[in-house]
Amino acid sequence: MIGHRSHTLPEICADLADAVLRLDGPESTRNQRAVVDRVPLADEAELSAGLRKLGPALDEVALGNGGFLATLAAGLIEMGADPLPVLGVLVDRVAGGLESAAQFGLFADKLGDVSAPTSADEYRALRDRIVDAAPAAGLSVEEAGQITQAWFSVNDWIPSLLLPLQQKRGRLALPQRDRLTAATIAMSEHAEDAPWLLGLLRVLDDEGLVVAHRESGRVFELTMSGVGDNIQLHVLLAAALIGDDRIPGERPDPSWVAAATDGMMMPEGGVRTQFDLTDASGAPIWAEGRPADIPVVEGRRVIVLNRPSYSRAYNVGRLYPLMVPELTVDRALPADEAAAWLARLP
Repeated sequence: MIGHRSHTLPEICADLADAVLRLDGPESTRNQRAVVDRVPLADEAELSAGLRKLGPALDEVALGNGGFLATLAAGLIEMGADPLPVLGVLVDRVAGGLESAAQFGLFADKLGDVSAPTSADEYRALRDRIVDAAPAAGLSVEEAGQITQAWFSVNDWIPSLLLPLQQKRGRLALPQRDRLTAATIAMSEHAEDAPWLLGLLRVLDDEGLVVAHRESGRVFELTMSGVGDNIQLHVLLAAALIGDDRIPGERPDPSWVAAATDGMMMPEGGVRTQFDLTDASGAPIWAEGRPADIPVVEGRRVIVLNRPSYSRAYNVGRLYPLMVPELTVDRALPADEAAAWLARLP
């Protein structure tokens, strides 16, 4: 560790990437610890440069050996590194790993017990069973090994995308979205973190909304980004529209707004919704759903704010702690335009 004290984070990360690709376990561990020691001293530029140096190893390391490296990349991103230079590599590795893991189900029937190995002896025993079972499954030994490795290790890679996708720049720059979404859906019931990834893949950015308040007859156009679920949307709509000569009502408690934006996620007493939401057809917009579920009408998602039938409380104000939402009121529609929208609503 002493030899690393005068090194910058990019130099240490380059040494780590080299050790990983050489399969040098002790050197990898030494450099990983040095990275952890250096990170608190690094500014955003150094963090970003360090993350870029990990790119080749993230691209080439075997899926089963690279989970710690993906976790380290996620940590650098959380501390402030720009994720965009490695985003394509991370998407390709996670999507490929999920695709391979999704093929494991049929092969598992040939293997019998498929608990994750916890010792060298268990690993060797599993490897021998893979060799024996591969021909009957119509797979080469190499293909069978990759599928099995992906099944046990791909979840370790998913957090490397959970961090950048909580940033708007990461979501807007995301490559291979359709491929990654399909692969995530295929493993959503099997990989622990896949549902969290799928939720981020469904987040809308720069999305136009038409919001009608039935009681006052007022209608507004808004733009939304980075909202994880409809509980959060409830609170943000109330904060944006109640008062300021927009719609009547009691403004949401500041602790609820903080929970829905960038404050403590679980305020004392939870958060409360102040409307019943319906879509343009009159169907309920369930609080537990997501904004992407709201139907589009003429290019915008339409939300109707109705008087609440009863007060509902929820423990958490947002799903993703590092995703800061945006909800801006673009304009209040003139009376004639508002009346035209209201006339269309059931």
